[in-house]
Amino acid sequence: MSLQSEFAPSGVMRVGINLGNPVIAQRDPQGGEPRGVASDLARELGKRLGLGLRFVTFETAGKMADAVKEDAWDVAFLAIDPERANDIDFSAAYAHIEGTYLVRTDSPLRAVNELDQEGIRIAVGLKTAYDLWLTRNVHRAQLVRSASSETAIAQFLEERLDAAAGVRQPLLTAARRNKDLRVLEGSFMVIRQAAGVPRGRAAAARFVCAFIEDAKHSGLVGRLLDKSGATGASVAPPA
Repeated sequence: MSLQSEFAPSGVMRVGINLGNPVIAQRDPQGGEPRGVASDLARELGKRLGLGLRFVTFETAGKMADAVKEDAWDVAFLAIDPERANDIDFSAAYAHIEGTYLVRTDSPLRAVNELDQEGIRIAVGLKTAYDLWLTRNVHRAQLVRSASSETAIAQFLEERLDAAAGVRQPLLTAARRNKDLRVLEGSFMVIRQAAGVPRGRAAAARFVCAFIEDAKHSGLVGRLLDKSGATGASVAPPA
């Protein structure tokens, strides 16, 4: 099988994009193709391969990761996680973002390491990178899962949970809209945003790994992050 056919068995490369992470991807207000660093990297990848592409969008990263089992995409841009790696071959990270907590202004919680205690309830989007990480690392607090990162914030407010876990930037946006909320300093994890292909496509996996490294080294990732207006994301170091 040729490299192009590994990336695009149907003749067009289907690109998975998670619209649930606004740091990495954003909807086009006019209804066109998604915007953001992930979409722009996909376009550059398609250009280098000489392939046309079609975006396949998802509301959450968990749904996109699960969709690999249904042959729904050929390459996707999502966070690295060992559970996802059972079905996806990842590149090294191209960008790092922070996972942290949103709490009420009057909450006694001041640091991320104070959350894992009995009686604490944390809202989290189902199968997000930070849900997977917290599932492995939180042992005393209760994780209350919601359909998405956005609905997790709403559930945190409606059910008066102790905190909502998420990507720092959307949590800061929520805090700016509601003076009764604040985001904790520090982070409980670094979320490593990467590209991935379905397992079993060895040539495509090698190519996407080399592509991501070149995109970091050449400054392309940094330029695309600046273009997107993303704040709080940093270019990942070389692999």
